[in-house]
Amino acid sequence: MIISKTPLRVSFFGGGTDLPEFFLKHGGAVIGTAIDKFIYHSVSTFPSKLFEYSVRISYSKVECVKSTAEIQHMPFREILREFGFERDIEIHIAADLPSFSGLGTSSAFTVGLIRALHAFQGRHISREHLTREAIRMEREVLKEVVGFQDQVFAAHGGLNIINFSRSGMIHVERLAISKARRDELSESLMLFFTGITRRAQCVESNKVHNMEHIEAKLLRMLRHVDEAVDILAGNNALSQFGSLLDATWREKRELDPGVSNETINSMYTKATAAGALGGKLLGAGGGGFMLFFVPPERRQRVRETLKGYHEIPFGIDAPGSAIIHN
Repeated sequence: MIISKTPLRVSFFGGGTDLPEFFLKHGGAVIGTAIDKFIYHSVSTFPSKLFEYSVRISYSKVECVKSTAEIQHMPFREILREFGFERDIEIHIAADLPSFSGLGTSSAFTVGLIRALHAFQGRHISREHLTREAIRMEREVLKEVVGFQDQVFAAHGGLNIINFSRSGMIHVERLAISKARRDELSESLMLFFTGITRRAQCVESNKVHNMEHIEAKLLRMLRHVDEAVDILAGNNALSQFGSLLDATWREKRELDPGVSNETINSMYTKATAAGALGGKLLGAGGGGFMLFFVPPERRQRVRETLKGYHEIPFGIDAPGSAIIHN
């Protein structure tokens, strides 16, 4: 049996500039972190001679089929097809947090499954190759309109600046800050579930189709990446990071009407009134998790104000996808 462990991610700044429809023209960059919430894949040989089926796939439902071509879950089906599997395989997936919640779960699924299948076939794959293979799978095989940051964070882990060049190159740089600064950042972040799960495809597709009209906003959001790096790597008060999150959230809401809604706006208003300096909805928009920057002395007040929403404690700078059992 092979078991892979792949992190989810929190994106701070630059979201949207990782879409190739944008960065191949202007360049792009994001700053964010892998978090200590994970997706696990287990892959093993299935003894089909003992059963009436030859493939068993377990996720939120269980599929027992005679060949991989019969699998209903399209990412499972197409990825297994790419690897040449037709029968005699069993795969289980478990996750710390729900899918379609703005934490890069879809790409973590793809990265983790690819990592596990390579190991199952006796091969090692580098983090760079894993990233590229996951991007190709999502964009070209599954025909999903996605950016490139989620696959990078899932494969590489870390607290990173990721640059996307106009030539298509991806450069991953660990954010050079002290442990004390990193701990201060971690202790100032709070994550709450809106209670809404949604697929990012519709919002991201709208952004791509409307790219000509949102380019100026994305360029302003791109500048926030450099500002965030200066704040984190400098000696000024980290509260500036919270204020910058507020600015980028205001820009993000203007990208598409589907980014926010009454529930999200209400959460944001309540949190900032209780002491949060800024925040943003994670992912493309429409639901999922809200991230807030809250000075430690105000955390309890924000927690009480948002007591109707589930808070998820988390840590930053988690490691990238890895095989944890072979």
